[in-house]
Amino acid sequence: MSDFFLRKRSADRREYGRQQETSLNVRKLISPGKRSAEHLSKITLLIRFLKPVTWIPVIWSFLCGAVSSGAFGWPDFLGIKFFLGILLTGPLASGTCQMLNDYFDRDLDEINEPWRPIPGGEISLRNATILIAVWSLLSVLVGYLIHPLIALYVIIGIVNAHLYSANPIKLKKRLWAGNIIVALSYLVIPWIAGEIAYSSGFTLQSLFPSLVVAALFTVSSTGTMTINDFKSVEGDRQIGVKTLPVAFGERNAAVIAAVLINIGQLMAAGYLLILGENLFALIVALLVIPQFYLQFDLVRSPKTMDVRYNAFAQNFLVAGMLVCALAIKSYRL
Repeated sequence: MSDFFLRKRSADRREYGRQQETSLNVRKLISPGKRSAEHLSKITLLIRFLKPVTWIPVIWSFLCGAVSSGAFGWPDFLGIKFFLGILLTGPLASGTCQMLNDYFDRDLDEINEPWRPIPGGEISLRNATILIAVWSLLSVLVGYLIHPLIALYVIIGIVNAHLYSANPIKLKKRLWAGNIIVALSYLVIPWIAGEIAYSSGFTLQSLFPSLVVAALFTVSSTGTMTINDFKSVEGDRQIGVKTLPVAFGERNAAVIAAVLINIGQLMAAGYLLILGENLFALIVALLVIPQFYLQFDLVRSPKTMDVRYNAFAQNFLVAGMLVCALAIKSYRL
């Protein structure tokens, strides 16, 4: 009799387990963030593969570089050069880097973001390779049409994307190196490209103010890159990606990120003081205050406040970039 009850209890547990698994599968199907993309059109899949949200900071850096050149004005927004610059820094070069990152991170995405096109099986490795090759060639071509030197910068950016994601180097596994190289590619390269695109004649000396400001904002961007790492801590630990949250813990990493974000901007404000652009320096410093306020919530709960922080605080940071660009323009004029 006792055996009968034991067998019945075991059968009940198995049935309960099947019900729970079915329920979990249903939740996965209806979850908006993890919905399978198998029924999406090819255009929609391509857009998801290119991650348009990541284009914005690169486009903004290009715009800041154009403004700081002193030769960019309102009429240029309608010019073919500006259109090519947006096309290059947005869907082409940034899109290429995002596709490369997804290609080389497919094992990590199987854990953190299994709904992405490659781990989800919607884009094969062969098709991904073809898309990356075509996009890389188009990026270099459009960069050359703007200025031959920009084509070289595009190649450097694509090489950086390989160094960041591809084994055996995979800089994203090496603590600071990954965030730094992304910040350089997303900020310094497009900023200087914007300068070169609109400067009638340029030298290393003429580019120096922009190089300094872009480098200082790279310090801040290294901090913002750390905030993006909170969403994938578990997968990073399993794969062995040594991000700041994995190495130092989430709260300590949030503190480090906040310090980097603030220091970079305050140093940029200090550099504007050296240039004699005091009003612009004050504005940049004041823009740090709301970010500092929002960082208290970020440090208190990094894993739940990271998206909210980026949604609000980043606006003040990018506004500071444009203020710096206007200050460099004023300094040159």
